[in-house]
Amino acid sequence: MTASRWVRWWRAERGSVTAEAVLVTPVLVMLLVFVAVVVHRGVDARLRLDDAAHQAARAASLQRTPAAAGDAAQATATSALAQANVTCHNAQVTTTTTASPGSTVVVNVRCTVDFGQAMVLGVPGSRTLTASASEIVDLYRSQPTGGSA
Repeated sequence: MTASRWVRWWRAERGSVTAEAVLVTPVLVMLLVFVAVVVHRGVDARLRLDDAAHQAARAASLQRTPAAAGDAAQATATSALAQANVTCHNAQVTTTTTASPGSTVVVNVRCTVDFGQAMVLGVPGSRTLTASASEIVDLYRSQPTGGSA
């Protein structure tokens, strides 16, 4: 092979796109998987937070006083989030109710989810998610005892 032929072969660009595609494709696939895992983490936390709010509202609707309803909602939401393996920072549970039959119990759960636990590589940042649920206090439950006669 002559020197000029060797130089032309070396400078030829035939097949360079294929080689670049072979080298770049695994990186793009890994990036796509990484993004999918992060998005899944956010969607999963949102669904589990909604479920915890519904459980807390149901637990609060079974109580007879507003204070007991608030305590039950707090305990139930905390327990539901722990069982769902959702790590919440600054979790807040607020309950609004009169606890009288036929009234509505509204529970709001606010939670800051850290995306750094999404993967071993870690993703910077966090997001505050909120969920709300309401339940109606049963009309036909018995009234609290010890009241006026």
